[in-house]
Amino acid sequence: MDSPGGIALTFVLVVLIIFVIIVLVRSVRIVPQARAGVVERLGKYQRTLNPGLTLLIPFVDRLLPLLDLREQVVSFPPQPVITEDNLVVSIDTVVYFQVTDPRAATYEIANYIQAVEQLTTTTLRNVVGGLNLEEALTSRDQINGQLRGVLDEATGRWGIRVSRVELKAIDPPHSIQDSMEKQMRAERDRRAAILTAEGTKQSQILTAEGQRQAAILKAEGDAKAAILRADGESQAIQKVFDAIHKGNPDQKLLAYQYLQTLPKLAEGSSNKLWIIPSEVGEALKGIGSALGGTNPDPRSGDLFGGQDGGQPGGQSDQSGGHPGEAPVRTQA
Repeated sequence: MDSPGGIALTFVLVVLIIFVIIVLVRSVRIVPQARAGVVERLGKYQRTLNPGLTLLIPFVDRLLPLLDLREQVVSFPPQPVITEDNLVVSIDTVVYFQVTDPRAATYEIANYIQAVEQLTTTTLRNVVGGLNLEEALTSRDQINGQLRGVLDEATGRWGIRVSRVELKAIDPPHSIQDSMEKQMRAERDRRAAILTAEGTKQSQILTAEGQRQAAILKAEGDAKAAILRADGESQAIQKVFDAIHKGNPDQKLLAYQYLQTLPKLAEGSSNKLWIIPSEVGEALKGIGSALGGTNPDPRSGDLFGGQDGGQPGGQSDQSGGHPGEAPVRTQA
């Protein structure tokens, strides 16, 4: 059985070991990367710890909670803001900031996040209060720039740098939203009607222009076709004329061709009367001479050199007309 002195010695050793462990724990501190710590010695600021291993004096130095040196993003709840035209809009904001001076962020402000939120709300109401609803909805960049300038200037002495301020949403009242939607719908309908009218106008203009061009081209084609037909007929007549002159036709051939042309005068359903020219007698005389070998006497009515002095077929001419003009009435 151990003596009382041995038990006391063991207890003291255990206490000493525990004390040494506590001293080591409180003396050796490791600061992570992108963190910073403020050390107070006997309640007074002593130094700022950078990332890495550091030693403190136990029970003399006290390390405050570490500060995050990375850029932080804080989203603030919607804030009601009254515009210049007395409309209440709800605005959500997002602030990007970074702690640049751990000592100032610890001793110059009690809660820098809450301070940034309140300062953002106040500045936002001042900026938006000088704008009407339409300007507030279309001037986000301007509002963001003004907010950032005011916040960065005010938070500089707190050891905080505001890098960016963004407006997430600007929500006007529901009645205003309905009115804006109706206005935008009417504007879109108006633009659609204008575009439709412009399209119809352009279509009609293009159609009329196409018809005009088609008419012009058709007229030009008809004119060219008529010219070509006239040239062809002229060339054909010239060739026939040249061929006739080269062939040197006699009187008999011309008389025969003349008689072949006469029946064409009676062609057509509307012809009721046609007159044989006086030259037909001379033509018949020429044909009769060619066929019978004698010259008939037109005054005796023997045009084909017959012996009975009658018409072909044995019928005599009872009209009593002049031999040079032989009008004949016929039904077409």
